[in-house]
Amino acid sequence: MSADFASAFASPSSLYVGLMSGTSLDGVDGVLAALPTTGQPMATLASAYVPFPASLRADLMALQSSGDNELQREALAANQLVECYAQCIAELLKKSGVTASEVRAIGVHGQTIRHRPELGYTRQTNNPSLLAELCGIDVIADFRSRDVAAGGQGAPLVPAFHQALFGNRQQARVAVNIGGISNISILPTADNAADTPATAGFDTGPGNVLLDAWIMRHLDRAFDLDGAWGASGQVHTGLLQRLRNDPYFVLPPPKSTGRDLFHAAWLDSCLRDIASLAPVDVQATLTALTASTIADAILAHAPLTDAVYVCGGGAYNSFLLQLLEQTLARSGRQIAVLSTEVLGIAPNHVEAFAFAWLAQRFCLQLPGNLPAVTGARGLRVLGALYPA
Repeated sequence: MSADFASAFASPSSLYVGLMSGTSLDGVDGVLAALPTTGQPMATLASAYVPFPASLRADLMALQSSGDNELQREALAANQLVECYAQCIAELLKKSGVTASEVRAIGVHGQTIRHRPELGYTRQTNNPSLLAELCGIDVIADFRSRDVAAGGQGAPLVPAFHQALFGNRQQARVAVNIGGISNISILPTADNAADTPATAGFDTGPGNVLLDAWIMRHLDRAFDLDGAWGASGQVHTGLLQRLRNDPYFVLPPPKSTGRDLFHAAWLDSCLRDIASLAPVDVQATLTALTASTIADAILAHAPLTDAVYVCGGGAYNSFLLQLLEQTLARSGRQIAVLSTEVLGIAPNHVEAFAFAWLAQRFCLQLPGNLPAVTGARGLRVLGALYPA
């Protein structure tokens, strides 16, 4: 790394890696981020993506529900997952010219296989000790558990980061992350703080998880590229209403969800007794479900929103964004729906960036959760250290 490049930031210790492999189970996104503590802006220095081998994706999918020999299967899957993480980190260092010794820490979420905060636990499979051994960099992992221990949902954890990165004093914003599950972060301005007193957020429901499962079942594709298949179908109002009748959607926040609720069997139960519905129309309806439940959440909890900024894989589904904008417009207000690209960060990098930021919060011994978001009893330092 050149002296000029390094001097643009506080010090080499301001460099963090963030890794995220989400509910979509497609692979790992990584960023090398500069997170100075002296007033300079946060910046992405390099990004990388490593797809999961088909065997790992199948193993992780199988671990979403109980089965034989789970402990060994999870341990072996965790080791294979960490090999993907290590490959992603190697690519980040190669692209940036940064050495491992210059990176303060890696923030890694792990792969969620169970999320049951109502029972007092959440499980992100990972082997951070192995990652520290392979990379020679301190690893910060297990971010959700401390919040759950304090009575919180353990998710979403990104609203505090969204406020730090995307908050604006002149524009009331909502950041929407559409991964496997969708969540919103309400980012108030100083002017409307009396109406929206603090950053808030919660999981709104399914994002891409059902869309991906349905297109895999019928077209053997991992995802609906640009929403083209869904856009070629017709929304079935009866099915949409049945999907929207799930009690989760009317639960008040704080709330979080995952594959434990929204999975293929849930969808099949909703499809029961609906005859002669073309698969493409189901895809269109599932897209409308994601869009309408996000819009409902925004209009109910952030009615003063000026603009919605979308990140995650759903930001690349133009049909989904079109439906979201149309649904929001029914409120009588013109709310722009934009990609976080216009704010300077690619949609598929935001969550990985968030875990770099959470790793920095841990290293500075600063809280990473928002009790108003998760329902925890108070602010908590999140994560656990696995030294290199």
